[in-house]
Amino acid sequence: MKEDKIMRVGIVGAGWIAEKAAITLNGLDNCECYAIGSRSKQKAEEFARQWNMPKAYGSYQELIADKDVDLVYIATPHSHHYDVTKQALLADKPCLVEKAFMANLREAKEIVDLARQRRVFLAEAVWTRYQPIVATVRNLISSGRIGNPRLVTATLGYSMGNKPRIMLPELCGGALLDLGVYALNFVRMFFPQPILSIDCNCVKSDTGMDITNAMTLILDNVAGDKLLCNLQSSASCVGDNIGVIAGTEGNLIIDNINNPQTVTVNGPDRTYIETIKVPKQITGYEYEFLACRKALLAGKLEVDEMPLDETLYIMDMMDGLRRKMGVHYPMD
Repeated sequence: MKEDKIMRVGIVGAGWIAEKAAITLNGLDNCECYAIGSRSKQKAEEFARQWNMPKAYGSYQELIADKDVDLVYIATPHSHHYDVTKQALLADKPCLVEKAFMANLREAKEIVDLARQRRVFLAEAVWTRYQPIVATVRNLISSGRIGNPRLVTATLGYSMGNKPRIMLPELCGGALLDLGVYALNFVRMFFPQPILSIDCNCVKSDTGMDITNAMTLILDNVAGDKLLCNLQSSASCVGDNIGVIAGTEGNLIIDNINNPQTVTVNGPDRTYIETIKVPKQITGYEYEFLACRKALLAGKLEVDEMPLDETLYIMDMMDGLRRKMGVHYPMD
């Protein structure tokens, strides 16, 4: 890609996440919401009309075959990521894959290996990882504003009803891959130290999926001591969605851990110091598309914000957590 080229994005899947991507791309000057691929030609055409897209395809394969698509954004359920990503990589198409990246580590490793063998760009769309507030929080921690971190708590919960993608094993249901992945990333993007222990518990649906879960991690050697992380995710209730990083001299309160809007800094005895607000957003998704464009311009095969090895690490963690919870998918 040349510096002045507008990156043409083809979206696979026409659900609500695809709509959010379309809104985002239509708000960017150097990216184009170019094509939509759906299993239904009618649905693709309706989506294209709604979001002013020049191309609509009634199959994923047709979109992948479009030579003018610079980046394939895969917005299908987790359960369908593997097949369509593999098809795109075999066609040498750069891919941005929605979280959770794949159903399990086996699928994720095969896809990452394929991308590396063919030297095709690949990234996971954990949108929080790409947002500028991440660097702000890292700087607050490293500068000693809250002293030495000792405890992290984070919750993400939405009342999602009986949606098939939450309830069905064949769609990789449950709260972990849909919501818990954000809580795990919340810890890892600020504290990438080795994990000494991890445990969990959950409440299951009648279909055997983790509807509400709790995870406890102990990390090694954070500022000279261990760090305890208590994380919760739920697809059955309205959570406060707040993350707290507590240190020996104060704490940081992050509002909405998957799309932070404010960071409140408190000092000793919870004395309020300041509130930092994020820059105005289109949706918050713009940063992942801009990061992909930047990486493609530089000839990179992955992004700095969410390295593929980190994607594999978190997939491995989630496999282990599901084993502990007794949550199984057909593709396991």
